Amino acid sequence: MKTHLTICLTLAMGCNAALAEGELKATIQTDKPQQKVLHFGASDAWSMQFIGNWDEKEQEKVADWLFSTDNDKDGNPRGIGLSVWRFNLGAGSAEQGDEAQINFSTRTECLMRPDGTFDWTKQAAQRKFLKMAKERGVPRILAFLNSPPVYFTQNGLATNTGRGGTYNLRDDSYEKFARFMADAVRGIEEHDGVHIDYLCPVNEPDGHWNWTGPKQEGTPATNREIARIIRATGKEMKRQKLTTQVMADESSDLRCLLGTHETAWDRGYSLYSFFTKDSTDTYIGATPNVPRLMLAHSYWTNTPVPYMKEIRLKLREEMQRMGVGFWQTEICIMGNDEEIGGGHEYDFSMKTALYVARVIHHDLVYANAESWSWWRAVGGNYRDGLLRAYSDEKHTTGYVIDSKLLWSLGNYSRFVRPEAVRHDVVTSMAEDPYGVMCSAFRNADGRWVAVVINYGEQQRDFSLSTSDGKARRWTMYRTSDISSESLSKIGTAEGKTRLAPRSITTFVEEM
Repeated sequence: MKTHLTICLTLAMGCNAALAEGELKATIQTDKPQQKVLHFGASDAWSMQFIGNWDEKEQEKVADWLFSTDNDKDGNPRGIGLSVWRFNLGAGSAEQGDEAQINFSTRTECLMRPDGTFDWTKQAAQRKFLKMAKERGVPRILAFLNSPPVYFTQNGLATNTGRGGTYNLRDDSYEKFARFMADAVRGIEEHDGVHIDYLCPVNEPDGHWNWTGPKQEGTPATNREIARIIRATGKEMKRQKLTTQVMADESSDLRCLLGTHETAWDRGYSLYSFFTKDSTDTYIGATPNVPRLMLAHSYWTNTPVPYMKEIRLKLREEMQRMGVGFWQTEICIMGNDEEIGGGHEYDFSMKTALYVARVIHHDLVYANAESWSWWRAVGGNYRDGLLRAYSDEKHTTGYVIDSKLLWSLGNYSRFVRPEAVRHDVVTSMAEDPYGVMCSAFRNADGRWVAVVINYGEQQRDFSLSTSDGKARRWTMYRTSDISSESLSKIGTAEGKTRLAPRSITTFVEEM
């Protein structure tokens, strides 16, 4: 029997569209749960400090696209329903102006004055989006820092210019830095009514670069230095009776968790350094407010395509052996993503959207990621933003346009809700990273969700079932290069249906 989806495809794509041979059957293994999926997110860097001062209607549009879980009158999602928002706690390069040796658009304000008191007029535009996120139901906030405040750094800057591969923090300022972060967390809740659930004091401290300016704030750090600031911060959180969890360590590359990657030994092997008790100088497993968890970024590990799976399986094996969870907290398109032409020039089409969906699939299914976040919520003419902003030179005003990338992330974030559990999927044909990929989840309310990527150029006959044999009816939402299909409700299916070429379809069980 033809489903509504088949009819929609015929009307939208024409009757002569090519059809790949062989029906693909996918069966969700209801008795084989894997990791709990806590949230999907993006960060406010560096755009919200400007957009938060633009026209109110433009701000509301951006916030709805990113955070809303409402539907329009036709049942189509208004937004992608992000469930974690990464807030960039600034270091004070903006107050330094050109002396910061950092580009204007990537400088940040600091909530603290040089005398140690707080100025709650700072980071106001970013904090406005914090509140807009919470108003739209975003359940979790993660604050991260690229650099300690400039008052505490060794060179007086938020960039590592002129230094080697160690932490740009004065030896007498570890406790001061920890107190600043705890005071900022407490103050944001008191002033803005927003609780910071997670805090990561360092960002990409490993890898082969040393964060020299002028691009952005940043500093490398050795594992010993990271452990020292994590311990100090956890202790300060406990002293102030704060529940915010202190996270490690936003690694720049998955390979840095398991070994070294173009750097010295003291900036690698972080999984083992932080969570092996015998590593007394770096062990953080007994630190207050510190979960047994590693945060890392998926940059540079997505090519060649077979390696993308290989490194994630190895990571999952080691994480499970060590009893440590994994969050993928940042990625965008980089120069080595040659399959889609690298990061230069923004791409509104499914080319980038599908490529990223494949990464999401691999991070969730093979690395067992419990959380997944894109880098910037809003960017410029580079493939680092879910949304594309256009503005004047000083970013005083502008407007924002959506993309297929935004809505493709929404195929996951809008329907795989916090505390969902991923389940294994068995398919009738081997998974093809250039063809069909399927992942499945059971939400906390018992509703099953499957996200199916058709990377190929042809339609595919497809059937979805569950191993318990129960008949289920699915509502389908699709993102494709058809202009009207941006996480659009396209109909229902019971059993067999058809996947559009170059598309992402989410199947949501009707209850």
